[in-house]
Amino acid sequence: MNFGYKKMYIGGQLVDAISGAKKDVINPALEEAVGTIAYAQKDDARFALEEAQKGFKLWSKMPLTERTEWMMKLRAAILKKSDDLQKAVMYEMGKTYEGAAEDIQLLADGLEFYPQAMKNMHDEIIPDSENTHRHQIVNLPLGVAVAYLAWNFPLLNVGYKIGPALAAGCSIIIKPSELSPISAYMVGEIAHSINFPAGAINIISGPVNEVATTMTKSPIPKVLTMIGSSASGKRVIADSATTVKHVSLELGGNAPYIVHKDADLELATNIGVALKYGNSGQICVSPNRFIIHEDIYDEFLNLFKEKASKLKIGFGIEDKPDMGPLVTQKDQERVLKMVADDVASGAELVLGGMVPAGFDKGYYMEPTILSGITRDSRCFREEIFGPVAAMMKYSTIEEAIEIGNDTEYGLASYLFSNDQTVIRKISEELMFGEVQVNGVKYAIYLPHGGIKESGIGHDCSYLALNDYLVKKRISTAL
Repeated sequence: MNFGYKKMYIGGQLVDAISGAKKDVINPALEEAVGTIAYAQKDDARFALEEAQKGFKLWSKMPLTERTEWMMKLRAAILKKSDDLQKAVMYEMGKTYEGAAEDIQLLADGLEFYPQAMKNMHDEIIPDSENTHRHQIVNLPLGVAVAYLAWNFPLLNVGYKIGPALAAGCSIIIKPSELSPISAYMVGEIAHSINFPAGAINIISGPVNEVATTMTKSPIPKVLTMIGSSASGKRVIADSATTVKHVSLELGGNAPYIVHKDADLELATNIGVALKYGNSGQICVSPNRFIIHEDIYDEFLNLFKEKASKLKIGFGIEDKPDMGPLVTQKDQERVLKMVADDVASGAELVLGGMVPAGFDKGYYMEPTILSGITRDSRCFREEIFGPVAAMMKYSTIEEAIEIGNDTEYGLASYLFSNDQTVIRKISEELMFGEVQVNGVKYAIYLPHGGIKESGIGHDCSYLALNDYLVKKRISTAL
């Protein structure tokens, strides 16, 4: 399937790059182009900023009721194109068709949830101690927002940003990754088809040094928001210092998956396998380090291996694979090298660790399990972002906490136990933005954010609105 040529969406119009530049998008399963995009450069970034600034003046003055109507109109138009969008995500990123459905749903959820959440962001009155003034705190949109998105959930990430930005009254420039921009460009086509207010939404993709750096350093954006690596987040912060801007960053992760000796092993292995190998491990909240109590380690490992070995690798709607390829050959080589390095350092290769037999094309890797990793292992220290479960033992609760916290990251963490004392102690002491106990749930209304090197601010929930709003005090003498 080829999705043809897709134009950028700037100022309410579908446009080519000013330079005429184009770029093919490569499917990582087939190693062939599945579409071509207008490829932005510096002049296009500047043009998008100017149009977003015009759009902000219009969009921010609209009553919330009118903004809500437009967002719901866009949502309805997106859902009418859901199958096309789902296929676009599948082909540009290589994920399963069923997995791509989550992207569409979260985009729709974001457009529906945030106008309702914004209704609850009421103005506040601060009592005056001397009864001489009336003090009102009002919420105002910050201005133009620029969103840099990761490639792993092309439309889910759009939903995380477009929902709160538009509901708050900000205009937004969305920069999808060069690796998976087709579906986001299709959202631009849909917005254009319904005559969405010009400049409120803008969608461009291009090289970081040309496009992202230009927008980050510009004085026009008042909000910079990002889903990506911690290294990229630091660069955004550094480049943004040309002016004082608000930043909201969801960055890397190195999630511990702690399984205590009294845990339900069937539950813990089922969820562990689904989380680890879903999207081929290319998820910021994917468990990296499986920290298993020594009394159940062998039983957990064998059960986990049994389930992981049954996963079906492949690509396509008819085949219904459980796991697709990694996004690029470079990523495939990187993860294979991590596994080889840790095996050379003493870890045991329990499952996988190779390119699957029979796959002459595509950046595939087998579901992989390493046993006996140490704190010096690459798969302990680094974010894997691939289908590798790295396992180690612990003996005491204190040791599990200490191992779990031994990382500069602090996004997601997981705990399985039926002992309430253990649950309370470990969940309180794990230094992560999220602790999921005996299960996993993500939804648009639940806060998603990290601490330490994993970010600033939140995606999802009403808390995300705070990244696009400023509090203003109005004090009136009585």
